[in-house]
Amino acid sequence: MFARSGALSGARRRPEPNWGDLVVELKKPGVTMAILWEEYRGVHPQGYGYSRFCDLLRGFQRRLSPTMRQEHVAGDKVFVDYSGKKLGIVDARTGVIREAEIFVGVLGASNFTFAEASWTQALPDWIGSHVRMFRFFGGVPRLIVPDNLKAGVNKASFYDPDLNRSYGMMASHYGVGVLPARVRKPRDKAKVENGVRFAQSAILGRLRNQTFFSLAEANAAIRDAVDRINDHVIRRLGVTRRHLFETVERPALAVLPEDYEFAEWRLARAGVDYHVEYDGYFYSVPHGLIREQVDLRATSRTIEVFHRGQRVAAHQRRYGGRRHGTNPDHMPSSHRRYADWSPERVRRWAATVGPSTEGLVIAILANRPHPEHGFRTCLGVLRLFRDLKPSQAEAVSARALEIGAFAYRAVAAIAARQAAAPARTSTEPAAIIEHSNLRGPGYFH
Repeated sequence: MFARSGALSGARRRPEPNWGDLVVELKKPGVTMAILWEEYRGVHPQGYGYSRFCDLLRGFQRRLSPTMRQEHVAGDKVFVDYSGKKLGIVDARTGVIREAEIFVGVLGASNFTFAEASWTQALPDWIGSHVRMFRFFGGVPRLIVPDNLKAGVNKASFYDPDLNRSYGMMASHYGVGVLPARVRKPRDKAKVENGVRFAQSAILGRLRNQTFFSLAEANAAIRDAVDRINDHVIRRLGVTRRHLFETVERPALAVLPEDYEFAEWRLARAGVDYHVEYDGYFYSVPHGLIREQVDLRATSRTIEVFHRGQRVAAHQRRYGGRRHGTNPDHMPSSHRRYADWSPERVRRWAATVGPSTEGLVIAILANRPHPEHGFRTCLGVLRLFRDLKPSQAEAVSARALEIGAFAYRAVAAIAARQAAAPARTSTEPAAIIEHSNLRGPGYFH
């Protein structure tokens, strides 16, 4: 109502800078509003004062997308998460549709986006997606901000989150920190939430009418969709995500090391046969570590064993053949310290049950490349026999020797059949039961 004459409605009385350019400049390391204002006043001495300049710049930022309201320094953070919706992939042979997960990573300052499909959210796929994301960026930011996914975070905590060890080793390889988003705090990961929405619209929405028959085929289409996202001009800023990435973010990223090879870490305890078990196969450790807790590091090619931070054994990973991998240097020459776990000690223990049991133990030990490989089986059989009468244990051992059953499961199956045999024949005439018992414990199958 009281506008001064000569001033158009809605027009600024003082010269204004290009606010979009200033928002981009503010993302660069070390750039502050005070520096930008000084540069502005250098060009426009009659321009806005510092406080009014800051108000106008903040007002422009508030009109941008929600993720722009947070100030992210170039090269500082990458936000990662999975899309809630999945992509269907058809098995060309069976016609069965299998759903794939969509992994999304978004850099904080430039909004530069990476996305790919993987079969699961399990640890190998989770870490593999990070490796390919860093390769896509060509560098490494200072921090990763994931959601509290179980593959990355064992226990969520604002003060001291418990990271999965394998995920932590990957982060250590790249020299990047992990700062999980707080539980039920969506603003902590607003950047990736926005990236997930882009993935669902620009990827899943655009690809909804396409049929994919392999994960590779789906990822090729996703790469094209991601390129479309990164080359799209951001409203108000007037530049693309790729331009921001190339000019602002990439120079601030740390140097990319060699690709990390996925490794799973597990705790294990060396058995009395100085072997540790991983995925159904046994690998030797120095015999002095019997009963000690060790750390296993398993890759697709190797199994490494660590004790108190020192590597004590390394083996080629086994996927077939013999179940035991034994380094001769790990074998004790005479079991000096652990003589009570020698083959002779196990044989004497079996002899207390009966001659057939002793014979079964001798056969089990002789059936292994090294007698120590049979310790676990023998101990399992002897513990199984604790719940049987000596006569029953002897009958089971005799039957196992007769048919060559030298594995624990086979012996346990014979014992179970013998225990079940009287129950199945309890309704038969006494003469028939007596006659059938003459056939031995292996008669009933």
